[in-house]
Amino acid sequence: RIQTSGLTTLNLYDLLGQEVRALVRSWLNSGEHEVPFDASGLSSGVYFYSLQSNEGHDVRRMLLVR
Repeated sequence: RIQTSGLTTLNLYDLLGQEVRALVRSWLNSGEHEVPFDASGLSSGVYFYSLQSNEGHDVRRMLLVR
């Protein structure tokens, strides 16, 4: 949920910190948003996603299991 409208980025990184996908790089209005994610081409493992907006920056871990 985004509390404040503004430029928002959502990126996916591998364990080495390399960007795997840029999922969102746009201006988003406040509210809830859904982002389609196609994991084809990615192997099972641990990834990190980074959400940055006017509210700050948050990084979380994600486990992709095939």
